[in-house]
Amino acid sequence: MLINCVAYEAGRKLADIAVSDISAYVSRPECFVWVALYDPAPEELAVMKDEFGLHELAVEDAHHGHQRPKIEEYGDSLFVILHTVEIEGAELNVGEVAIFVGANFVLTVRSHTEQGFVAVRARCESEPHLLRRGAGFVLYALMDAIVDRYFPALDALEEELERIEERIFAGSSPRGNIEALYAHKQKLTVLKHAVAPLLEAVGKLHGGRVPRVCADTQDYFRDVNDHLVRINQSIDSLRDMTTTAISVNLSLITLQENETTKRLAACAALVAVPTMIAGIYGMNFRHMPELTWEWGYPLVIATMTIIDLYLFTRFRKAGWL
Repeated sequence: MLINCVAYEAGRKLADIAVSDISAYVSRPECFVWVALYDPAPEELAVMKDEFGLHELAVEDAHHGHQRPKIEEYGDSLFVILHTVEIEGAELNVGEVAIFVGANFVLTVRSHTEQGFVAVRARCESEPHLLRRGAGFVLYALMDAIVDRYFPALDALEEELERIEERIFAGSSPRGNIEALYAHKQKLTVLKHAVAPLLEAVGKLHGGRVPRVCADTQDYFRDVNDHLVRINQSIDSLRDMTTTAISVNLSLITLQENETTKRLAACAALVAVPTMIAGIYGMNFRHMPELTWEWGYPLVIATMTIIDLYLFTRFRKAGWL
């Protein structure tokens, strides 16, 4: 559906306009139109394609969605795909924003995300000296807002890893810890897939042959690139920490198994000594010493008890029991 359709001129808002009036404003040299759509129908995209002269391949990508983050040039216009990442409880919600940018227009197509760009529009309108730069500055403001939304998601994942690490050393379920760590690593991979492809793409907007629509905003896109580099490095660090946490958890499981094995071995030794002595005296040979001795039975029982007490004391000091 159509969220808003606004015309701007010389850095200031002219008016909210109807879709049928877009062509009249786009034809004015100092004017550009900013249209926002949310989960549009194919018919709505077809109307925008005719109004702005959009490339059919870009319109098809925006309609079908599930695209990799990218920036493509079609003549004098740009087609940008960005992923939005939002924290919803313990899950990551990944949305998609397609942005069409030309000399006199900006069209955003938002899908699978509830967060809009009202704050971005308000920011642009509050800075007319920057909005005067045209559609290129609007593209920067949109990209900057989306990239900045990665930071809260990154902070939430960092806090989640800290909680899992506390559970590991608190002696909670090893299986549950492993499952939580792998789920955490999967979330980091989702965030990585949103950030990594943009690093190379954004580099085209501030270095080398810069598209004409971004010619006056190169420094701003360099700032976006710096943020992406920081986020990407943080993701890599968290992934390494998660891998280390998995190794530590597995090591603790091995140590716990070793402790269990030592306890079982100690218990087996305590049982083995009396069993051995009882086995010797249970062989029922006719001629065996102490068979007719009055104190033989109490002495054997005492010997078993003393040996077991001695072994128990030694195992206890060694930490096996």
